[in-house]
Amino acid sequence: MIFEDLPTTPTAEELIDRAFSRAARAGRAQSGTDGQQSMLQTAANVLSDNLEHVVTSWPDFDTVDPFYYELADALVEVDELRKSLSEVRWASQKTAELKSEYQGRLRGDVETARKLRKQAFARLADVVEEVEPDLERLGAARDELRTLPTILPDEPTIVVAGFPNVGKSTFVNNVTNARGEVASYPFTTTRIGVGHLSRERIRYQLVDTPGLLDRDDGTRNEVELQAESALAHVADCVLVFVDASEACGFPLDQQIALRDRVAERFSVPVLTVCTKADRSDDLDADHYLSVEQDEGIEALVDAAVEAVGYEPELPY
Repeated sequence: MIFEDLPTTPTAEELIDRAFSRAARAGRAQSGTDGQQSMLQTAANVLSDNLEHVVTSWPDFDTVDPFYYELADALVEVDELRKSLSEVRWASQKTAELKSEYQGRLRGDVETARKLRKQAFARLADVVEEVEPDLERLGAARDELRTLPTILPDEPTIVVAGFPNVGKSTFVNNVTNARGEVASYPFTTTRIGVGHLSRERIRYQLVDTPGLLDRDDGTRNEVELQAESALAHVADCVLVFVDASEACGFPLDQQIALRDRVAERFSVPVLTVCTKADRSDDLDADHYLSVEQDEGIEALVDAAVEAVGYEPELPY
């Protein structure tokens, strides 16, 4: 996953301490103005290189798959992230410029060179402290984005959608745990599950979205936007779970309205699943499911695989 290997973002204080500590060691290795020049060069290089590394560690959002882009945007606002990356890059360039500005002035007597070097250090510290909020924003975003699931956009994908508490996670865990392949990833206060199952040597991803509420796009919260992104960018088939018993806590008409909106908006096959059918099957659905009673599970999986209609590319 593209955000999984993002390194820890150092704080402004950590960067300054690191740069000045290494500069002090470098200064002790030489004497006179050479020592002052060595200290300046070391401090400026440490800051410039580390700040540039913060920027280059991030992927280019212009080339990020739309699934991950929209997921990241829902969590951390990509435009704000880009602004912070731009500010940190400016700081990297500015520390390098300060090195060039002062390097040629550290000549003559040692005391003058020492005063100028201290002046340069103060200005270097000011530059880093100026982007402290940006480093904090990048650090928080890094921690948030590393929790995103590993989903391969080119792999055949079945998305399970519906209101909260309609049995989505129970189904995904049931059909993937049997094959020993299931993982969950934290999303703010909820979780998204990604499991895998195989049919005729083809691996299918099952994505268990957070509860998707039947509201207009502009009023959805971050968790709902994540589910929407999964539907829009990775789904080859959508299973909309509807709890006819209303034990989930949501009226049946609202659940059906959600199913209708999904069917209208997305071009992939959408199957209506009457979940918890052992409690109530009073619903015109494509499939009836009761995980608790072990009824309709394999039939639903087979139907979803058929709806995806994935044909692997053969080497001949």
